[in-house]
Amino acid sequence: MNSKKTITFGKICANLNKQTPEAPVKTSSSGFGTFGKKREENNVKKMDEIRPEDEEETQSIQKLMGITGFGKKAKSFDVQEMMENITKTINSNKVTTIDQEKFDEVAESKEDEVNDNDDFIGPPIPFLSPVTLEATKDSKKMYTMGKKNENDDDDDDDDDDDNDDNKESSDSEEEEEITLKDKIPCSHEVSMTHGTKAVIAIAADPSGARLASGSVDYDVCFWDFAGMDTSMKSFRTLQPCENHPIKCLQYSMTGDVILVISGAAQAKVLDRDGFEKCETVKGDQYITDMARTKGHTASLNSGCWHPFIKEEYLTCSQDSTCRIWNLYRPRAHKNLIKCRAQNGVKTIPTTCAYSREGAAVACGCIDGSIQMWDHRKSFVNPSLVLRGAHAQSSGVSSLSFAYLGQMLASRACDDTLKLWDLRAFKVPVFEAKELYSRYDTTDCMFSPDDSMIVTGESLNKGKTTGRVLFYDSKTFDLVREIPVTNSHVIKTLWHPKLNQVFVGCGNGIVKAYYDSKKSLRGAKLCVVKTHMKQKHIEIMSTQQIITPHALPLFRQDRPKSVRKQMEKDRLDPVKSRRPDLPITSGQGGRVASSGGTLSSYVIRNLGLSKRIEDDQDPREAILKYAKIAEEEPYWIAPAYKRTQPTTIFQSDDQDSGPSNKKQKT
Repeated sequence: MNSKKTITFGKICANLNKQTPEAPVKTSSSGFGTFGKKREENNVKKMDEIRPEDEEETQSIQKLMGITGFGKKAKSFDVQEMMENITKTINSNKVTTIDQEKFDEVAESKEDEVNDNDDFIGPPIPFLSPVTLEATKDSKKMYTMGKKNENDDDDDDDDDDDNDDNKESSDSEEEEEITLKDKIPCSHEVSMTHGTKAVIAIAADPSGARLASGSVDYDVCFWDFAGMDTSMKSFRTLQPCENHPIKCLQYSMTGDVILVISGAAQAKVLDRDGFEKCETVKGDQYITDMARTKGHTASLNSGCWHPFIKEEYLTCSQDSTCRIWNLYRPRAHKNLIKCRAQNGVKTIPTTCAYSREGAAVACGCIDGSIQMWDHRKSFVNPSLVLRGAHAQSSGVSSLSFAYLGQMLASRACDDTLKLWDLRAFKVPVFEAKELYSRYDTTDCMFSPDDSMIVTGESLNKGKTTGRVLFYDSKTFDLVREIPVTNSHVIKTLWHPKLNQVFVGCGNGIVKAYYDSKKSLRGAKLCVVKTHMKQKHIEIMSTQQIITPHALPLFRQDRPKSVRKQMEKDRLDPVKSRRPDLPITSGQGGRVASSGGTLSSYVIRNLGLSKRIEDDQDPREAILKYAKIAEEEPYWIAPAYKRTQPTTIFQSDDQDSGPSNKKQKT
């Protein structure tokens, strides 16, 4: 028996029994009646059914032409037969309720049949969140109820066949349904070495092209996935904050700048290449009222960008304040938030975050409390305060809002991970304990579809491996744990566009987990590029044959190594293209060209009235006066003319006698 459900509106008092064609149909005036006179349907033509022979002929033509289908088939409706079925349904008074699950199965099976018949055209169906799925299920129910009433004219045999098909399709859907464990991209892993100290900050730009990592060794490394090879080396390493550890890194919503939070009191904003864009001002540490200073007076703890306002960012500090800044006005803060404990005294915010839509500002304090302010109102009093969210003096290390919905995850140094519902912000929805946290920057985050919560676990005593833990956000069951390395797991980042998980470890290693099929770009671009090694220049190209007694015509030159050849070419001024050497002091009694040096210029123009040629030989210049000095002496020779003895010179003749020189013995 085919069960059918009718939908009635008000009271229908109509005599809808099947009548003969000769008898007129009487209409009732109560309930929903007719409006005006009923028009006669003269040109009513009943649509003929498609015969099997025509269907086979159509299929053969399609197969011959190579066409799989001509779109959706038009449905034929017989109005008279539909009215008869409605009349039977009203008179039967057997109204039964169809189970909700059956509606879901029917709707899903209908969609599967449509998808199987039609070719898939266009982009893939986007992922639906749990909230959207609920609304979709409701629309499916209404759609199925309407389709059920339209298809009531089917035979019982056809209905049975459809039910069997629905059962088979639902079973196949259950088999093909992806579990939460399969959603985690962890089939492959890649290690990137930042240094030797703990990596306590990780950030990736929204497009997934670059990754930045910060450590307690004061360095910030920039990784470009498109430019790296299998060596996995960062293309730039710098120390933006001098000798201060890097506590937090985050790219802006556009990915053109990156916020750097260090142990200093001033936050810095760098561009994509690591050049400083701006730096916040430091406040006066001798002023008690923090509202009267233009900046932080103590070291920073955390910071983040506004999700929609690209020039606004938030920082929190040890001076018990959170400050909102404008990127283009770094000389003073835009807004000030004072964090107070339960007794009204100051408390230190250890982490801060914006909600996904940017309407709320949240911070976790060192007293274990979580406080929130409405971004659209003044920041005097918090709109939501939860005292004792975590243990006293344990410090909240991370706050993460869900992508959709009203869920909030918090991680603290009391070794717990808690999930909160902001609509009932008093008791945690779930809680995971005994998650050791060694660093005060250990974070947590939601998966891109909000189905899981990810966090890291530090290396406790007696354990040898740090882990990344994945919890179900609905049941809070442990879905999967990934052993990372023999050190602490501090930072986790699940990029929604790349579908890759990045993990910062305590031994200076950044690990990237991805799936070869489900992940896009990112680390997958690097593992396929081979590392090009440098050529060994000492290798001989050809084998040397030594022939010492060969004739010069047939003798081969000894092959030289490339290094020696390069050194020889370096000494050659022509091959090395040596420029002209600078003019130095004179050589061989000659100085530089005329007027080229200061002394030459002074001698020629100031010292002497006569011009002296610097280029001539000084010996020749003196010898040209030797004849005149010998014939007409003027100074020395006339003074000794009378007393000058006769000069006796030894002749060069060797036969004149033995030499007076002492012989060598």
